[in-house]
Amino acid sequence: MNHFAEAPSLFDDYDLQVIERPVPTIVDGHRQRLRDRFTTCGATSVADYELLELLLFRAIPRLDVKPLAFALLKAFGDLNQVLAASPARLAQITGCGAAVITELKLVEAAAHRMARAKLMQRCVISSWSAVIDYCHTTMAHRDTEQFRILFLDTKNTLIADEEHGHGTLDHVPVYPREVMKRALELNAASLILVHNHPSGDPTPSDADIAMTKQIEAAGKTLSITLHDHIIIGKSRETSFREWGLL
Repeated sequence: MNHFAEAPSLFDDYDLQVIERPVPTIVDGHRQRLRDRFTTCGATSVADYELLELLLFRAIPRLDVKPLAFALLKAFGDLNQVLAASPARLAQITGCGAAVITELKLVEAAAHRMARAKLMQRCVISSWSAVIDYCHTTMAHRDTEQFRILFLDTKNTLIADEEHGHGTLDHVPVYPREVMKRALELNAASLILVHNHPSGDPTPSDADIAMTKQIEAAGKTLSITLHDHIIIGKSRETSFREWGLL
């Protein structure tokens, strides 16, 4: 005789549910090890592709992102150029969707703002290395020409940094009258012109020199000084002032 057949279950009053917990995967382990190494040893402990992996983790939560990291570096050359690549070019890489593009452009924007913050409300002439660093950060890896103007007050403090044109691989239209109009609106006392050469060679072209002379002449009539025109290449820059062109 079974004396326990009618014994009440200890669990009759409870709804039993099976709680499924995700099983850790090889990918999870790799991600955690990489995060731990970065946190413990710092950025110098990870290679470029690993730093790019860390950036991609947020955009692609579960998949192995190492192949995409290598694909991006192969397509664009280095981490700087990956971050500077246009959304249209990034989208051409298999696996690089909207979430990845947004993550990369957020990092690029943060880097630009950090570099710019070192300049704002400071005397630009005495912070020249910061000017060059900022220009390289924002322009050196662009695949089209961009023309920027740094507007300064009477104490050579940066009061505005603005893009005044972008163009093709080797040309950007610049209009001296528009440059001077904006300088007057900002009550600027002086200017620094900056543009990039996507080819990587910052040697001034005849058109660069002619345009600079036009802006310099227009500024003199309005008592606005042109301090310099800087051309940014991939790894170096050219200063018109240093070359004796101003």
